[in-house]
Amino acid sequence: MKKFQDHTLTEYCEVLSQKLPTPGGGSAAALSAALGAALISMVANYSLGKKTPDIDVKLNEILAKSEKLRKRFLELVDLDAEAYLNFVKAKKADEKTKEAAKKAACDVPLEVAKLCYEAIDLTPYLVLEGNKFLVSDVEVALELLGAAYKSAIFNVRINQS
Repeated sequence: MKKFQDHTLTEYCEVLSQKLPTPGGGSAAALSAALGAALISMVANYSLGKKTPDIDVKLNEILAKSEKLRKRFLELVDLDAEAYLNFVKAKKADEKTKEAAKKAACDVPLEVAKLCYEAIDLTPYLVLEGNKFLVSDVEVALELLGAAYKSAIFNVRINQS
């Protein structure tokens, strides 16, 4: 089966809109976070070479971190779907299997939430030293990451019940 992260945007939205258990809100939260991280990378890329070498060192660090986060968020798009499907399948299993599936279904969105904070921490420097014409892109990244964080926490709550 094709990974959700490998779908086109149109394909992903089409599958997301259908009456299927996955992808769902957790997967969409991870994708939103990936978009936020991608915007951070874009701003860092546009900002490189505009000021001092010391600033470029920091921008390159931000870029490396945001790219690592972006790639992990995309992996989590699929990992969330897998964990949720296993959670649904385990509802008729023994208690130990149910608990393990519940934990896994919570671990993925918890990781999304944690990584959102890591991505958000990259943005203040971009506002101060990045391309001044891209501050709105940083703001959009923050909105996407904030929404992804909240969405991930919603998923943890519902999966724990």
